[in-house]
Amino acid sequence: MPRMLDVSDEVRAEIGDEEADRLLAGENAPGSYDCTSCRTQGDSEQERTSTVLFIGDETAVLAFAHASCLPSQVVQVTEEQLQGAVKSITGDTVDLEPDKIAPEQAVLGVTSGLVLLAGELHPALVVEPTAPIVRPGATGAGDDFLPLLIEQGFMPVTAIESAPSVLHGWSVLLAAGQLHAVLQPSANGGQPMAWWQAHQPLQVTESWRATANKHQQVLVFAAPVGSIGRQPREDLLRDALDKAAANGKLVAAAMPLAGT
Repeated sequence: MPRMLDVSDEVRAEIGDEEADRLLAGENAPGSYDCTSCRTQGDSEQERTSTVLFIGDETAVLAFAHASCLPSQVVQVTEEQLQGAVKSITGDTVDLEPDKIAPEQAVLGVTSGLVLLAGELHPALVVEPTAPIVRPGATGAGDDFLPLLIEQGFMPVTAIESAPSVLHGWSVLLAAGQLHAVLQPSANGGQPMAWWQAHQPLQVTESWRATANKHQQVLVFAAPVGSIGRQPREDLLRDALDKAAANGKLVAAAMPLAGT
């Protein structure tokens, strides 16, 4: 039975017409699947389903998502990110040596808010993973989230008093008033790739959007799991940020705003 699949032109170009036609005919497509975006079950016989192709340096994985969660697309990721995500996407790992089994991939939680600096409001994003981030290839336990970000150019923050320096090559993608992604430079000098991408575009407040358009940049703060938490109010979010900074568990960077 034909599946209700969407195969975008860019996915077709990567997998070839023959494979794309087989998918559309239902030969290679699954009936039920776990959506690669929201992680709930979908059924390609009953609802529109997007094909999402994750491409690393050496490996590619075809995943499926509710069309309402993600459009059919090609997502460029690092090989380490792809290997770490393979188990959650397909239920198995590929091309991994026994001593390098990938840990379960953590999810980056992102909260938007306004931060007061020297009497002026600035748009901010606060990033906190759902689990410790281990350096690719590391076998021991621990949390390398902040060291990895510092290596990318984020700066440690001990007190939130002034805007951090701009991290060139990175940007925050806002479209039609919704937050879509945080983009980082491509390793090979090509198009920027998503460091974080919203499963579904996140709505931001009109005041946040207006402030972002005014400054044309966004302050991005990051802390290890358990440092900030989901705070219901901006004053509580600021208190949590100040505490994380005082405890040496906060890094930050300013990023240009892409979009409006």
